[in-house]
Amino acid sequence: MNPLFREIKGVIFDYGGTLDTNGMHWAEVLWHFYQQVGVPVDKESFKCAYIHGERALAKERLILPHHLFHDVLLIKIRIQMDYLIENGLLPDTLEVRNYTALIADGCNEFALRVVDKSRVVVNKVAEKFKTALVSNFYGNIQTILKDFDLFCPFDVIVESAVVGIRKPDPEIFLYSMRSLQLLPHEVVVVGDSFSKDIVPAKAAGCKTIWLKGEGWKEETDDSLPDAIITSIEQLTELL
Repeated sequence: MNPLFREIKGVIFDYGGTLDTNGMHWAEVLWHFYQQVGVPVDKESFKCAYIHGERALAKERLILPHHLFHDVLLIKIRIQMDYLIENGLLPDTLEVRNYTALIADGCNEFALRVVDKSRVVVNKVAEKFKTALVSNFYGNIQTILKDFDLFCPFDVIVESAVVGIRKPDPEIFLYSMRSLQLLPHEVVVVGDSFSKDIVPAKAAGCKTIWLKGEGWKEETDDSLPDAIITSIEQLTELL
């Protein structure tokens, strides 16, 4: 174990972008499959559609507790395609409409492959530490975890839509620590987002491990996290 983490008794994991993509921002994953299936749109237009979709989902409850991850993908991508069509960036044709299912299928298979590797890591960590999952999600994270066989390792699951607190508010990490009955210096937070995981977790008094992957550019500081990894599988070397 790395000496920095000798006092650690609990590990808090982020989910989206961490356990399901190994550090790659979901926008980048989606863009990869947009390109793979041949959607005739540039990246800047895609980014606008992606941001529009995330805002739409924040305003209206379109994702329900029973929805699986493939359902989530279909809903997200349909909103993106509607935006691109309505703004004249794509034609409203059957071929364009068919892209939705193709992209969703590819993204879902990608997530399944990554989660298969993450599951091994989380199970190993859970043998030594209390574990929690803290996620900004839509109210269906438990459904997805059960479907992906990633539910059992976690002692605590904290979802923003359920508890009414969203990252980057440090309170969501403090909430999970209270549930684990641990103090901040006894906890390490593992996440891919510098602004939503690392910064607020440090503000809450936790140790942090940044899964630094491919993502949209944001202001970062490599000196802030206690450790940096580039693959979730490297976590067991630190803990």
